[in-house]
Amino acid sequence: MNKKLALKTLICRLILDIAPEVDIESLDPNEDLREELDLDSIDFMKLLEAVSLETSITISESDYDKVQSLQSMVNYIENRT
Repeated sequence: MNKKLALKTLICRLILDIAPEVDIESLDPNEDLREELDLDSIDFMKLLEAVSLETSITISESDYDKVQSLQSMVNYIENRT
């Protein structure tokens, strides 16, 4: 499995941990996660924290705008590993 696909799979699993009702198959990888999944700021923070714990990559508050979508989050993490 390539790195991007592995990261996408990991992030999708973490999304389902926070929002189990989400249809992950219909998720548009380029849409804002908070809007598309109807995540409030606390759930989005939980997602970022879970991603950081799983990947050992810290996502600083100043970079939150760089991880708005599934694809941008995958790219952000990949570029830091």
